[in-house]
Amino acid sequence: MDRQVLQTLNAERRARRAAVVVTDMSDGSVRLIRQRDATEGELGEAVTKALRTGRSGLVEIGARSLFLNVHLPNPRLVVIGAVHISQALAPMAKIAGYPVEIIDPRSAFATPERFPEIVLHAEWPEDILARQPLDAYTALAAVTHDPKVDDMPLKAALDAGCFYVGALGSRKTHAKRVERLLAMGATAEQIESIHSPIGIDIAAASPAEIAVAVLAEVVRAFRSRGLEAKGAAA
Repeated sequence: MDRQVLQTLNAERRARRAAVVVTDMSDGSVRLIRQRDATEGELGEAVTKALRTGRSGLVEIGARSLFLNVHLPNPRLVVIGAVHISQALAPMAKIAGYPVEIIDPRSAFATPERFPEIVLHAEWPEDILARQPLDAYTALAAVTHDPKVDDMPLKAALDAGCFYVGALGSRKTHAKRVERLLAMGATAEQIESIHSPIGIDIAAASPAEIAVAVLAEVVRAFRSRGLEAKGAAA
């Protein structure tokens, strides 16, 4: 691989940004297309699909055979709140391939005994997220039901363009949350992207059932990102 292409690819990977290495099979020439690059036509459509699915493969563009090698950051799940839902959600998400971090300043809840083998931060979200910023390949689920804990990371997730932002609470609770987020500078378009009530509608009642609904919604959001229809299946 060309040295400049490799250096640029490594920089994108370090920054947790997606990229596609395009190799022309006829002459071996290589180019790198970053997710933020504007690529039009059939190649643009093929690259968009590859970035969404994460699948590398050969495509035919006109008379050319191109191999698209996709490099995606590993999606991760950040949960705000060391609650019963989180206890069920964390191991499920790990099995599904989503590394999990849980943030909750309430040290009585955020304990290794309640969350074995899970990355746990018994600190305020603003302190953790200042050191470990959110990004487009992060899903954030806020489940404390406490505005003092949930609101800041929700705003940070909206600003970072997280592929999923979900918040626990009834519609009445969410209406009040919307007012607070607007006062914090969030736009109406950003707020529209919040999944609340959190999780797909499976009539979940127990914490474990809610966790299943949340994980299903996270997976659907990741696999359908970039599609025009919100919530459409990939």
